[in-house]
Amino acid sequence: LKFFLFTLIWTLSLPQAYNIHVNGVLHCRVRYSQLLGLHEQMKKEYGSNVVPAFPPKKIFTLTPAEVEQRREQLEKYMQAVRQDPLLGASEMFNSFLRKAQQETQQIPTEEVALDICLSNGQKVTVNILTSDQTEDVLDAVATKLDLPDDLVGYFSLFLVREGVDGGLTFVRKLQEFELPYVSITSLRSSEFHILLRKSYWDMAYDSDVMDNRIGLNLLYAQTVSDIERGWVLVNKDQHRQLKSLQEKGSKKEFIHLGQTLKYYGYIKFDPCVTDFPEKGCQVIVSAGNNELNFHVKLPNEQMKEGSFKVTRMRCWRVTSSVIPIANGTTNPCSSAKCEVKLELAFEYLMSKDRLQWVTITSQQAIMMSICLQSMVDELMVKKSGGSVKKMLRKRHNGSIHRSDSQQAVKSPPLLDSPDPNREQVVKLSTKLSTVSLRGISASNSANDISRNDFHGNYAFEGIGDDDL
Repeated sequence: LKFFLFTLIWTLSLPQAYNIHVNGVLHCRVRYSQLLGLHEQMKKEYGSNVVPAFPPKKIFTLTPAEVEQRREQLEKYMQAVRQDPLLGASEMFNSFLRKAQQETQQIPTEEVALDICLSNGQKVTVNILTSDQTEDVLDAVATKLDLPDDLVGYFSLFLVREGVDGGLTFVRKLQEFELPYVSITSLRSSEFHILLRKSYWDMAYDSDVMDNRIGLNLLYAQTVSDIERGWVLVNKDQHRQLKSLQEKGSKKEFIHLGQTLKYYGYIKFDPCVTDFPEKGCQVIVSAGNNELNFHVKLPNEQMKEGSFKVTRMRCWRVTSSVIPIANGTTNPCSSAKCEVKLELAFEYLMSKDRLQWVTITSQQAIMMSICLQSMVDELMVKKSGGSVKKMLRKRHNGSIHRSDSQQAVKSPPLLDSPDPNREQVVKLSTKLSTVSLRGISASNSANDISRNDFHGNYAFEGIGDDDL
């Protein structure tokens, strides 16, 4: 499933037009007729039995209640399309979104210079077209850096926000349905940047990257940056060793030492709220090493730390709700002045025969879900005896390049939004179809919140902790 929430909001400035928000950020604006046009194209290409039903036309003018009903129906439709593995990944769907994004922001197709940030703060300026999609821009960056084609898939472009204190917030991984130049320009803020960062989790694949000089430099810069930001735990002795290696220019040795440190390769998220172990707890979540790590502040000010292994999650879901900001109108979603509240919830086996839902309320919920999905993908390749290197190369080489992406699409953009009656759920039991759940013996399955850490306690047969 593609975990991106597309929210439809009716706009008063253009009757029968809808603002499409991706994770709460305006992506494009479309009319009902444009969405209907896309629907007809998809039916012609894929057949009526594949494409979900589209909200019907009305002969008479819609009442406010009917307008809201149609908006909800369109959200459900877009959600269904985006979640379909064939339709959601189709070039027809994604090029429709890209074209709509460009038209909404009124940015003409022309050559421009785009800055891409590296982990060490340096910038790489690439010359691209405003209509270039994410993979085109990634290719341009790789060419500029002289990164070999077989390593390009090991890296991705991320939209990040840098705070005044230098803190880094990962907004999202740039996707195939957007144009990086348009995405960054439309935010109209110098706080946002596009960052090049590795896109895999298993440190065993660092060796592939380090075999190349450019790859080594990129990975070294990321490791140094993560340590300096405090994302990786380092004691005084380790800090002295790292400093010595850095002064000698021993990059490989520096990375090898970094790999032994706690939270190496993790992405750290902004402080948010969780209902575990109690409702309303403040938490800092980090993703890495096939787990979500929690640093929780309890109501009594006590700090707890624990981790939730992805192989111990039965499923997870992302949900959103639109919270209107007072705007003086009778329709709570009739303007762009709405906030989208995002939640990530996963079902976890805390002890033998005891599953429990854990919820995280965070504007980075989508990014967390993307991290979980990519971890599962890597584990599945490993379980099947495949190579992540081949998977990453296939993922990259399978993208549509500029010559194809510039084809015109008659209708404008699409959307994908959550519905409380149709939650987005990833079931690992379907992903890991040959794997079954088994409980761990009671002696190994404590969920002791009185300690300074907490752990869920089950595993999947065939993918135990020893395999991670």
